[in-house]
Amino acid sequence: MKKHLLTSGIAAIAALSLALTGCAPNNSGSGAAAADQDKEVKIMWNQPFFSLNGHTTTTSATANQNVTYFMSDSFKYYGDDLKLHDNTSFGTVEKISDNPMKVKYTIADTAKWSDGVPYTAADMILAWGARSGNFNTIDLGKATKDDGSIKKVGANDVVFNANDQGLALIKKFPEVSEDGKTVTVEYSKPFADWDVNLTLQDSGNPAHIVAKKALGVDDPSEAAAALTEAFRKKDNAALNKVATFWNTGYSFTKLPEDKDLLVNTGPYQMTEYQEGQFLTLSRRDDYEGERKSDFKTVTFRYNEDPTAAVQALQNGEVDLINPQATADILKSVQGIDGTQVNVQNSDTFEHIDLVMDNGGPFDPKTYGGDRAKALKVRQAFLSALPRQKIVDTIIKPLKDDAAVRNSYTQVPGSDGYGKVTAANGMESTYGSTDVDKAKQLLADAGASKPKVRILYAKGNARREQIFQLIKESAESAGFQVIDGADAKWSENMDDTSKYDAVFYGWGNEHLGVSQTDQKYRSNGQQMTSGYKNTTVDGLYDKLLTETDPAKQIEMQGQIEKNMVDDAFGLPIFQFPEIVANKESLQGVSSIPVAPNAFWNFWTWK
Repeated sequence: MKKHLLTSGIAAIAALSLALTGCAPNNSGSGAAAADQDKEVKIMWNQPFFSLNGHTTTTSATANQNVTYFMSDSFKYYGDDLKLHDNTSFGTVEKISDNPMKVKYTIADTAKWSDGVPYTAADMILAWGARSGNFNTIDLGKATKDDGSIKKVGANDVVFNANDQGLALIKKFPEVSEDGKTVTVEYSKPFADWDVNLTLQDSGNPAHIVAKKALGVDDPSEAAAALTEAFRKKDNAALNKVATFWNTGYSFTKLPEDKDLLVNTGPYQMTEYQEGQFLTLSRRDDYEGERKSDFKTVTFRYNEDPTAAVQALQNGEVDLINPQATADILKSVQGIDGTQVNVQNSDTFEHIDLVMDNGGPFDPKTYGGDRAKALKVRQAFLSALPRQKIVDTIIKPLKDDAAVRNSYTQVPGSDGYGKVTAANGMESTYGSTDVDKAKQLLADAGASKPKVRILYAKGNARREQIFQLIKESAESAGFQVIDGADAKWSENMDDTSKYDAVFYGWGNEHLGVSQTDQKYRSNGQQMTSGYKNTTVDGLYDKLLTETDPAKQIEMQGQIEKNMVDDAFGLPIFQFPEIVANKESLQGVSSIPVAPNAFWNFWTWK
């Protein structure tokens, strides 16, 4: 989930500024001297880091992935041309067969963990085995608690808290060379996005450390071998321990005493972390890869208030900010001398989801199992949703060509956007706010003033505005709207007993067609609304194996038509993004896919 938990207000600025100076990182101060610019870069972010394993259903967050991107190498990365680029100092990836589809990963000799242990096939087997869901003995949905954590299971049960549909297509155990430097995987079906599987963002967690903690094997080679054999032999007793550690062992909110948890493959090592305040990464002098950086340290300072971020940039306390974009924030950063400001579409879009399985107004159970009545109530709420007013009021002051987004899967301006929106029926059904239609739908359903509890980020100025606009329009249509703002909304989102609708931002980790599978598939990794449609699931099954771009677009249009017909929820707008940095920090640019402004940190000067 993307950037959130922002607060605002003049009083908050003063209080938060005091907090910043009262608990500052050791390597910071009010305005770094010019001589220090080649030694340190300071970034302000709005949500603190909380896990070095960003691949579980509960830790897949931008706040984590930003940090791990600095701490990890990977086979590939997106450039500013939005094409995949090879990182040959870590390794290479090539498709060597179409039928069956086989992909070969060759690990470079310079790919090493920070404790000196080489990166090998064991590390890739862990990444594949844990994320694929292929080794789970219990369905992930049934094993998950309301808060997203895993229920207590038996000693021979295995539940990795991840479900990557692309990796799930690798059924056979990978072929591994004798030296452990080459891994070849075979897909049970062709996979459209094979080139991003196990290649982006980070290199995963070290097999030898996971095995040390989970299986009690200290020697790195023996530990890696033990973990590999546990997967090869499907040793459920061993994999139970591996899964338990992999799910939660890398979660922390301050610098851990156990330095094994910080072992990584990238150019930076975590050396300080003051809970909720700042996190410092220090350059590794023994790093052998291509991503060598000019900066000795990178410090993330955390503050939820975008106005405090602007003030910190103006005061010289930080070098780069990516605050939530509002017209006031844009005006403020444009007024800071010596600052480079870029405004563009980000990878994230705002959307609202309706919960369909919590006994609330959108759940058939509320109407004695009558699906048609529940559907009418959902359609009524979406008909009253003031999407255009939200864009006109909040987004156009930032970006005058901003428009309502009418696709669940396609980014506005992309090659497929026009064809998919023409097929999905969203604009004709919900293209304008229709309060009278909403009233009629409620009357048809026999629903009198249904109560809708809306969850969103408490203290986030833009989302507070969005909520007020939704509340005003929905209540005029006959709904009762309850303010469910929550400072810990992302942590509590899995508990759908507490809300009936939620709006927030979704971002893209890659640009492949499988990106939305986890969002809209029944029991998908990011599916929290209880939406289930077997037709959509079947279309995703086909989409994941389709390599023809024209057929991919056709299937995505069909998926979206089903979702519109089911009144799943609606996209609202594409986020405009503000990236502001001191002109003395050169080489910063942003791309509309994760990790956005950090994609080329090793070229910054």
